[in-house]
Amino acid sequence: MTRSPPSPEPRLPPAVQLRLLAVLALVLAPHLPRLPAWAALLVVVMLVWRTLAALRGWPLLPGKLRVLLTLGAFAGVYASFGSVSGQTAGVALITVMAALKLSELDRRRDLMVMVFLLYFLLITHFLFSQELWTAAYLLTVATLITALLIDANHPGSVLPLRTGLTMASRLLLRALPLMALMFVLFPRLPGPIWGLPADAGAARSGLSDSMAPGEIARLVGSDAVAFRVRFDGAVPPPSERYWRGPVFKRFDGRRWDSGSRAIADLAPDAELHGVGYRYELTLEPTRTPWLFALDLPARTGLPEDARINADHQLVLVRGEVRERRRYRLQSHAGYRLQRELPAALRAQTLLLPPASNPRATALGRQWRRVASDDAAIVEKALRLFREQPFHYTLNPPTASRDPVDAFLFDSRRGFCEHFASSFAVLMRAAGIPARVVTGYLGGERNAIGDYWIVRQSDAHAWTEVWLAGRGWLRIDPTAAVAPERIERGIGSALDDAELPDFLNPATRSGFRFDLRARWDWLNARWNQWVLGYGPELQAELLQRFGLDGVRDMLLVLTLLISSALAGFGWLLLWQSRVHHPVDDTLRAWRRLQKKLARIGLVQGDQEGPRDYVSRVISARPDLAPALAQLLALYLQLRYLEGSDAERQRALENAIGAFTASARHGN
Repeated sequence: MTRSPPSPEPRLPPAVQLRLLAVLALVLAPHLPRLPAWAALLVVVMLVWRTLAALRGWPLLPGKLRVLLTLGAFAGVYASFGSVSGQTAGVALITVMAALKLSELDRRRDLMVMVFLLYFLLITHFLFSQELWTAAYLLTVATLITALLIDANHPGSVLPLRTGLTMASRLLLRALPLMALMFVLFPRLPGPIWGLPADAGAARSGLSDSMAPGEIARLVGSDAVAFRVRFDGAVPPPSERYWRGPVFKRFDGRRWDSGSRAIADLAPDAELHGVGYRYELTLEPTRTPWLFALDLPARTGLPEDARINADHQLVLVRGEVRERRRYRLQSHAGYRLQRELPAALRAQTLLLPPASNPRATALGRQWRRVASDDAAIVEKALRLFREQPFHYTLNPPTASRDPVDAFLFDSRRGFCEHFASSFAVLMRAAGIPARVVTGYLGGERNAIGDYWIVRQSDAHAWTEVWLAGRGWLRIDPTAAVAPERIERGIGSALDDAELPDFLNPATRSGFRFDLRARWDWLNARWNQWVLGYGPELQAELLQRFGLDGVRDMLLVLTLLISSALAGFGWLLLWQSRVHHPVDDTLRAWRRLQKKLARIGLVQGDQEGPRDYVSRVISARPDLAPALAQLLALYLQLRYLEGSDAERQRALENAIGAFTASARHGN
C-alpha cells in the first residue's frame, strides 16, 4: 500500500504577513539611524517590497538572488565596520539579515522564526539606550510580538486583531509580577554574567581627550545629560561651579591634548581650605576613563577604582565609563595646588611649537620685558579681553593657520575654547606655566527632585597658570568678556539667534519647562532604582525587610515563586472549567431541586426534568398538582416560548408556594 505524500503547509494569510511587517518596522526603526546608508536603504526597500508582495500576491524572490543578497549584505557589513562582531557591527548584521528573511517568508514555520528573531532584536536596543522611554517603547512592542506568536500558533482562521492584542496583553500582565519578583530578589552579581563586546555600552559622547577651536562650541547644541548632582547641604555659587575634567598641556599650534607624562603620574600636593561641599554625582556613560568632580576634589573618600593623577584630575585606575556611575565626593572652593613645580612639568607647560602664532608669541614676550611680575602679566592679559572688542559667540570664523593669532588680532570672535587657548599661549610666551582645563560650568536646578542637571551644553574650557608661592590658579578669560556666562549660564551670554531652543530663556519657564523637569526626575529615579539596582542597593533594600544574606534571599525567592506559580496554575484551572450559562429560569429550577433534595428526592445527573418530576410524583403523590404546574411553566420558559416576564413571576411564585406544601407533607 503506497502512502500519499503529506499535504504542503498552507501559506501565510496576507493579514498575518502585514501584521508581521508592521511589527518588524517598529522593531527596526530605532536601528536605522545607526546603520550605514546602504544598509538602511536595503531594509526600507525589503519592507516596502514585501508589503506590496503581500497585498498583490507577488511571488517570492528566486533562490539564487536571495543567496547573492545575503552574501552581499554580509560583505557590506564587514566593509563598513571592519568586522561582523561587536555591538554596532553585530546589530547591523542581524538587522539586515532580518530584513532579507522577508524574501523567503511564506509559511507558518517562517513566521515562528521571525517572531523569535524579533524578540532577540528587541533586546539589542538596550545596548544603545536604557532610558525610561526606551523601556516603555520596547514593552509595547513586546506585546505586539507576543500577539504575532499567538497568531503563529493559531493555524485556523486569522484571529481578529483585537483578540490577539487582548490575549497578548493579558499574558504580559500576568508575567509582570513574576518579573518584578525576580528582579528584586534574584541575587545581583557585581559584574556581567557573560562578557559583552568590546564596543558594548553607550556611544562615546561629551568632551574629548583633546581640544581644537570649535569642538566645545558644537556641544552647546546638545541637551543630553552629562551628569546629575545632589548636594548634601550647601550648594556652591555659580562662580564656583566648575566641574573639572581633562587637563591639556601639549599644544601643536591648533590642538591641545594631555601630552606625555614628564614626571611620575602621582597626585600633586593640594592644600584645601574654605567651604567644603559634599555631593553625590551620577555620571552618564562616556566611554572615557575620566570622572568629573567639582573643582577641587579632595583625595579622601574617592571611589575604590579611581585616583587623582598628576594634573589633579579624577580618573579610573583602569577601564572606561561604559555604564552609568554614581559616586560621592568632597570638594573645596579654596585651595593651593602644587606649591612647588617640578622642572620637567615647568618645561612641559611652557613649551610652544616653533613658528606658530607668531603675533601672539611676540605680544607675550613683550609683556614679559615690561611687566614687574607674573601676576601683573595675568592682569594685563585679562585687561586685553575686557577692553578690546572681543565677542563671545558660537559662530566664529575659522582659521586654517595660526588660529590663536587670527582670534586675538583679526576676528576677536570666539567661544570658550578660543579664549582659554589664546590666554594659555600668551602666558607661555610670557614665561608663565599654563595649561588648559576642560569640563563643565554651572548646571540647572531641578526643583522637582532638588538636584542639579549638568548637560553637554554646559561644556566649558578655562586656563590654569602657575604662580610662585600660589601654585596653579584657575583663570577663566571667558569671564572677562561674558561674565553673565559664569553667573547666569550660557543662555544669558549668547545672542538669541545663536541659542538652541532648549537654552532660550523664553522657553525656560511655564508648563513645557515644568514637564521637562518632571520627565528628568522620572528618568533619574529609573536610573537609580532600576538601572542602578546592583548588589549594594539590593542588600540595602532587603535589609529593611529583615533579609540578610544570599541564603535568605534565595529562600524567600523560592517560596514566593512557588506560591506565584501555584496561583497561576489555580487561575488557569479555574479559567479552563466548563461554564454553564445560568438564566433566571434555570436559577428558579435549581431552587426547586434544592427544596426536593431536602426531602430526599435528588435529581440524577442524566435525568431530565420530565423524568425527574415523574419519579418525585411516584414517591409523593400529594405533590403532583403543584409539581405538574411547575413543570409546565418551566418547560414553556426554558424550551418552548422563551423568556416571558409574566410567566417567570408565575414560576417564582409557584416555587415559593410549593415550599409550604413540601414541608407539610414531610
